[in-house]
Parts: sequence; C-alpha cells; structure tokens
Amino acid sequence: MRVALVLTVAALGASLAACTHRSPLANGDPASGPTPATYVNVDNQGFSDMNIYAISGGQRVRLGTAIGSRETRFKLPSYLITTLTQLRFLADPIGGNRLPVSEEITVSPGDVVTLRIPSMP
Repeated sequence: MRVALVLTVAALGASLAACTHRSPLANGDPASGPTPATYVNVDNQGFSDMNIYAISGGQRVRLGTAIGSRETRFKLPSYLITTLTQLRFLADPIGGNRLPVSEEITVSPGDVVTLRIPSMP
C-alpha cells in the first residue's frame, strides 16, 4: 500500500485527518476490469455521532452516520469517483452547530480514505 496524501485540517474548532491509499487490484491492470470500490473509513474519536458527507463540485452526498467513539466504513458512490476526483468531506455533528470540512484531496477509484475526528475537550 502506498500513502498518497496525509493532511490535518481545522475547521470551526474541529479537525479531520485524511489519508488515502490505493487498494491492490487482483490483476494489477485497472483497464481490464470494472472500477474498484472506493471507501472512506471514519475514526470518530469524539462522543457525538456525525453525519458524513462527500462534497464534489457543488454536490453534497450523504454517506451515512459515524457513531461516536467508533470506526465506521462507507462505500463512496461510483458516480462520484470515475477518475482522479477532487473531494472534500464534511462531518456534521447530530445536535451540534459546527460543520468541520476537510481540505480538498484527490481520490482515485480503489482508494481508501481515512478521516479521523478527534474528541473535543
């Protein structure tokens, strides 16, 4: 596995860390088969449950809810990731008023993105 990107961002008092890595392909040739699945792993270290969104262009797509103090995995819709794609991720706390957004990152089909939501004091 290769790490393509590691970043830490702060937005409105919260931060997300994002990294991507390419999942290995069975035959090593992306042109010979279907587009591999792309995932986002959310490590929610806080107590608040978070609604997680992917933002591409002006489009916001809800991926699901990341439960507090747990790791959750979401499959990104294939229509979002067709080639190299610029994405941001938004973690909206349920019952909260802050909207942390990650920096824009480049995601390719087959990548696994990890978002780390730290606990807030």
